Amino acid sequence: MSVDLVEVVRSGFRECVHRGSVVIVGSDGEPTFEAGSVHVPIYPRSTNKPLQALTLLKLGFDPVDEAELAIAAASHFGEPEHIRLVERLLHRYGFGEADLACPPDLPMDEQTRAGVIHRGEGPGKRYMNCSGKHAAMLATCAVNGWPTDGYTDPGHPLQRAVTAQVIALTGEPETDLGIDGCGLPIVPVALVNLARAFAALAGAGPDTPERRIADALRGQPWVISGTNGPDLLAMRAVPGLLCKIGADGVHAGALPDGRAFAYKIDDGADRARMPLTMAVLQRMGVAWSAELAELAAPPVLGGGHRVGVIRAIPEVVSAGN
Repeated sequence: MSVDLVEVVRSGFRECVHRGSVVIVGSDGEPTFEAGSVHVPIYPRSTNKPLQALTLLKLGFDPVDEAELAIAAASHFGEPEHIRLVERLLHRYGFGEADLACPPDLPMDEQTRAGVIHRGEGPGKRYMNCSGKHAAMLATCAVNGWPTDGYTDPGHPLQRAVTAQVIALTGEPETDLGIDGCGLPIVPVALVNLARAFAALAGAGPDTPERRIADALRGQPWVISGTNGPDLLAMRAVPGLLCKIGADGVHAGALPDGRAFAYKIDDGADRARMPLTMAVLQRMGVAWSAELAELAAPPVLGGGHRVGVIRAIPEVVSAGN
């Protein structure tokens, strides 16, 4: 059962409520706070990208730098540098945009999208936010001598390895797979196990594939998102934080000491994401600042002026409850 998590207040009146589920786990992996259905599997959506990228590293994927590893785990906004990284990765292994199996899309970044349309371009596979992951999967197939046709099929050796890795890291039992928005298989994961998986990445020892993933995401927050992206804002505001958003209201993250969180907003509303993430971090004891407070309470506008606020519901996620 989900609970009220975020409210939209306009002129002193609660106009909307976003419901969902959230969990915080301690450094021992046990929940220290939970609200809603945190033991019931959900589709983690793009929060699973770091887990997928971990599999690619273990299978021999060899990025030339941290940015290239980050683009393999990105939900990028399709900005020019994102596209350059995707194309560089494709070309190094002899592939082109046509080899990508993700659907064509327009950039998520508003200014970049306007430029693409102004130039008369249509949607392209390279602009799809998962294109970096798909390019890295093609590279991993090339390294292992696997066919690239059908690389998104659940029975392909690459996807079997990814599924096994996600199950191993999350502790989820084997189950039927879903199909994510980019066409790849996706393993259902309970929020509590998603949080534990992020804790395992964030707290991994040096010179491990897990640590390489964590360092790439923490070191390249713009690459995994884009201008003013939620992960960029959160990781810049909280040094040492590792986090990754997923479509339809999923977010997971961990601090270096092994404490971690995961949540799912039932209606998938993006506007609820940052207030909830900031409130969860506050409950975890992250030192508060003016920057965090601003992210935690974006304005509701009326006539171009602030007339209200979007905020986490204090009774649910405030520290001390």
